[in-house]
Amino acid sequence: MRVLIDTNILIDFYGKRPEYYDAAEKIIELCTKQNITGCIAAHSVTNAFYILRKDIPLEIRRNTLKDLCMIIEVIGIDSHKLISALSNSEFSDVEDCLQTECAKQFSADYIITRNIKDFEHSPVPAITPDEFLKRWSAEGRQ
Repeated sequence: MRVLIDTNILIDFYGKRPEYYDAAEKIIELCTKQNITGCIAAHSVTNAFYILRKDIPLEIRRNTLKDLCMIIEVIGIDSHKLISALSNSEFSDVEDCLQTECAKQFSADYIITRNIKDFEHSPVPAITPDEFLKRWSAEGRQ
């Protein structure tokens, strides 16, 4: 199974957000143990780096995100993806459209996000971490 991990899941994991951390940790763990094949969009790294600046010291942010980039595939943003996202009037948020473009390039089965409604026009289905983990377990996977 191939998944794109949305920025909010990275922030939940690295920021250790109490209500979301456990599910985010399990998703990252499944990717790092290669139970699922995960990717992140390149701009998710820079967004997470910026958002987490109040909670995590600079060098720790650098090192943890660098480590993540070495174990999970990073899908780049190019002019084609940017133009496509900026031209797509079905998405009100260009960042979400860029996530979708990266998920399409990766041939992802799902976009794992807490913001399902933001991806209602995505050809790649969006799923919450909790719902993904329920389906994963229901299929007898660990």
